[in-house]
Amino acid sequence: MMTLHTRPRFAALVAALAASAALAQQAPASRLDTRLTPAARNVVTVDRIVAVVNDDVITQNELAERTRLVLAQLQRAGGQLPPPDALQRQVLERMINDLVQVQLAKETGVKIDEATVEKTIQRIADDNNLSMTGFRQALERDGVRYSRFRDDMRNELLLARLREREVENAVVVTDAEIETELARSARERGGDTEYRLQHVLVMVPQQATPEQIDIRRRRALQALSELRKGTNFAEISATYSDAPDALKGGDLGWRAAGRLPTLFLDALEKIQPGEVSDILRSPNGFHIVKLLERRGKDKAPSLSQTHARHILIRTKEGASEADVRERLARLRARIAAGEDFAELARVHSEDGTAAKGGDLGWLSPGETVPEFERVLNGLADGALSQPVQTPFGWHVVQVLERRTEELSEERKKLAARQTVRARKADEAFQDWLRQTRDRAFVENRLDET
Repeated sequence: MMTLHTRPRFAALVAALAASAALAQQAPASRLDTRLTPAARNVVTVDRIVAVVNDDVITQNELAERTRLVLAQLQRAGGQLPPPDALQRQVLERMINDLVQVQLAKETGVKIDEATVEKTIQRIADDNNLSMTGFRQALERDGVRYSRFRDDMRNELLLARLREREVENAVVVTDAEIETELARSARERGGDTEYRLQHVLVMVPQQATPEQIDIRRRRALQALSELRKGTNFAEISATYSDAPDALKGGDLGWRAAGRLPTLFLDALEKIQPGEVSDILRSPNGFHIVKLLERRGKDKAPSLSQTHARHILIRTKEGASEADVRERLARLRARIAAGEDFAELARVHSEDGTAAKGGDLGWLSPGETVPEFERVLNGLADGALSQPVQTPFGWHVVQVLERRTEELSEERKKLAARQTVRARKADEAFQDWLRQTRDRAFVENRLDET
């Protein structure tokens, strides 16, 4: 359990901010004028504590910066925006939940090294076809400080690793659950029905009183009432939902039937695309789902595989990343000019496949690291990639051909296991997050005057 520790720096910060706020609110202007220099008379209080979370605080400036970022994202997505005060409260709730998890991660020794942060940001820049300089400039145009973006990215990686350790690694999938999932898939003609959904969750504390439950139920009913009047779902999500995706319109994307809880599936069978469900009650709280689209797969389950080859150059001590990338770029240029890929791989590649001309054989989804798989998925047959970095070093990749094969029984069982695990992990995370928040000391001061 996390406890509230009083540290001198924290106590001094609280005292200083409280004193300045009290001075600004209570002292008459004429009295202030007699005590301050002319230059200081123009100074106003621009920051205050809006939440205390265990032994840390969230300030008004931090909340305002995050709200501006979320507002920009919502504006780009289009649609009606929630009321400013409702959006600010939702953003603060997200910040509190994130801070609770970050604190737990640090207390329990979860760490993210600087190299991982750098690689992640570089990948995001690459995905947007931007250099790092261009990426920084794009952030600045959106009013986002690079230092803030970097800190947020580190925290996202930290939370992903915490979730993996605390939730996903603890999920157990039994043989009986796999057989049940296989039978369900078989009933659906060997394929799977998929649903594109939006979702609102009004969370209920684990040991809530009847009064608290009634308050949360009325909140869910208010959200449902506004949805049925035609209010934009993204606005309702941002205003009412406690789900992690609340500020992204509550969009769950496409989910296979096996990935959804039975509670959702039973409701989805009764509604048509464009309609919303009634209030659904689960141990975590009250849910509303909107069905956007439904689609089915009539084909038997199949596996897409890629035949590829690569040249790998590892980063060694004394060699910079830029040097390694430049060396690989020169090799790529030689291949593009007509030199034999396999021969260059035998001479230059620092991978065990060098003797085979860099041939990786047939690769199935999930068999390579995500950075490598993204490159494979984005290449046309015969195409050469640009130099790409993975945890193993720098690669040039070429796709030779692709094929689709019917899944073997073992792969069907593996796919069923992954589906069940993902569904159970989603449900377990919501429960874990609620319990973690309930154990934390949280004081929300946003509405204080």
